[in-house]
Amino acid sequence: MEPVRPEERADWNATMATYHPLGYLRGIGARIQYWIRAQGPNGPVIVGAMLFGAAAKALAVRDEWIGWTAEQRRRYRPRIVNNNRFLILPGVQIPHLASHALALAARRIRADWKVRYGFEPVLLETFVEPQYPGTCYRAANWIEIGKTAGRGRQDRFFEYGTSVKSIWVYPLVRDWRKRLVEPFPQLVEDEWGESR
Repeated sequence: MEPVRPEERADWNATMATYHPLGYLRGIGARIQYWIRAQGPNGPVIVGAMLFGAAAKALAVRDEWIGWTAEQRRRYRPRIVNNNRFLILPGVQIPHLASHALALAARRIRADWKVRYGFEPVLLETFVEPQYPGTCYRAANWIEIGKTAGRGRQDRFFEYGTSVKSIWVYPLVRDWRKRLVEPFPQLVEDEWGESR
């Protein structure tokens, strides 16, 4: 797993747009793009790609599973990162590649996210289309927690139905639930009367 360098973004975008079943137009908001590389006879070769981005704004099953109030969701949602796209290139036949790539991503996403955005996520989420059983997520120890309502991210008025997807999550730290509901620390005034 290697983060995409700025000069590679156009190639990554074109690869995802061409080969991923959902396509790819452009990234929005916080995100990290990755290449998945394997050792070939002449050195590393690209065998796939991944995209991690901002978590879903509201997701009833996830929010109930975590135990969030609406206020907690508003405050702590940035601590969840969504695996928006996952692609193994056509023709690539490497046993267990998908689950291995997911495991590698889970090991490095916290540090990469902190470098780029200043904090570490504590939980990963993804949505799996109904035609796929989620085998690689299960093999990588992700947890299936339920189904989406079949509405898109921007569908506030119930106008655009989408497929009902399975929801999978992966805790990145042992105390993930505590970190998603703990109160924010109170500001403390130092001896000069400044808050910190």
